[in-house]
Amino acid sequence: MRKNIIETALVLIIAVLAVKCSNIAPVSEIGWLLRPLILVIAAFLPTKIRHRRFADFGFDRRQIPKNLVVLAGTCIAVFPLAFCGLWVLTSFDIVLPLTSDLPSEQGWFRWLFYQFMYVAVAEEVFFRGYLQSNILRITQAQMDRRPRLNQYISIVLSAVCFAFAHIIVQGRLTAALTFLPGLVLGWLFIRTRSLLAPILFHGLANIYYVLMVGLFE
Repeated sequence: MRKNIIETALVLIIAVLAVKCSNIAPVSEIGWLLRPLILVIAAFLPTKIRHRRFADFGFDRRQIPKNLVVLAGTCIAVFPLAFCGLWVLTSFDIVLPLTSDLPSEQGWFRWLFYQFMYVAVAEEVFFRGYLQSNILRITQAQMDRRPRLNQYISIVLSAVCFAFAHIIVQGRLTAALTFLPGLVLGWLFIRTRSLLAPILFHGLANIYYVLMVGLFE
């Protein structure tokens, strides 16, 4: 268990610092591709080295309907709350955790493709597929008789790491608010036992957020 804890902590720190360094000027132009690549490599490389099975992506046709139903219900429940939260933040002139990055020259199609295929996929592969799966594995030995508690701990800890990574990469304390969507994404991973619903929700949430920020600005 100690080896798993050390491995997970080191991979998280190295991946976050590597993503942070990718924002430096010499590589900033290719950062849009480099950052997702770093997260994907950080997720799959230690998993391959340790001969572990990676998290299920949920592309099996028997899983897809369940994923889509859970996803729809989550969006209906969460998006109105997110709207209210953004309205409160802007009403008190609080700096929002993420900037509005509406597509300009690259066009909407390319921007939407990037949000789903690069941002959502890479972050969910790392934070849910690798990190939360490892947390579940680490805590399971101590909580065999309390599986629900094990799951709740994995949701909270993965959300903490998700927020921590955003704070470090963005350099803004308000990025800690990403802890809240991190909880939702962690719950979706536990509820569906796959990455499909978290990936789709992550992409939709990013798009919804940017549109709402544009509305409030």
